[in-house]
Amino acid sequence: MQYKVEIHAHTSDISKCAHMPPQKVADQYIAAGYSTVVVTNHYVEYNFDTEKTWEESIERYLSPIHEMQAYAGDRLTVLTGAEVRNYDTSNDYLILGADEAYFRKHRYLHRLKLKVLSRLVREYGALLVQAHPFRNGMSVIDPTILDGIEVFNATPGHNSRNRFADRWAKEFGLIRTSGSDFHGLTTPITGGILTTTPVKTPAELACILRSGCYDLICTGIAAEREGMHTMPAKE
Repeated sequence: MQYKVEIHAHTSDISKCAHMPPQKVADQYIAAGYSTVVVTNHYVEYNFDTEKTWEESIERYLSPIHEMQAYAGDRLTVLTGAEVRNYDTSNDYLILGADEAYFRKHRYLHRLKLKVLSRLVREYGALLVQAHPFRNGMSVIDPTILDGIEVFNATPGHNSRNRFADRWAKEFGLIRTSGSDFHGLTTPITGGILTTTPVKTPAELACILRSGCYDLICTGIAAEREGMHTMPAKE
């Protein structure tokens, strides 16, 4: 049996560019047959520099994940993640494999230099994956700072140059990931990974990604446009 796992999804109450609240996002993934979703809402200035205290900021950031977990129950595993944009560049980085305790402990991640962010993520046993690294406006960075690259981003409205990202990941031996980058009905659920065991915790996700024992889901408009298809993470 294979399990569908989404590792790049947004909800509208935190990510301004998203169009669905947590409950409706859960409904979409349950209907699509996914067993796990990592909520990677945008971890940026407008979500963390507007509240009076850190406690207020992190509670607001985590609240849609809590809502989605409560709503989905045992129908869908909902895990904590983040898409961080720091002050160094306009790049976006997925933090995968970190639990809620990590995000409560490490404050204002978007203010950190990338090397510091990478160190904190790795010390915790989590992974730093650059999202859609070859879209317009992105900057190429030292690959040794990264654990992985999103080699397939399913968003149809962007040219993420997925095939080039895939070659880059292979060249530098980086973990290869796929994500729908779900924001609502305009970004259909056509990415993620396929595993042979269910993913129930952030630590299990990090372990599977490190192992390479999964398939990359590459379907939909973006896959057709670039001639990509669902494939093993290790080739």
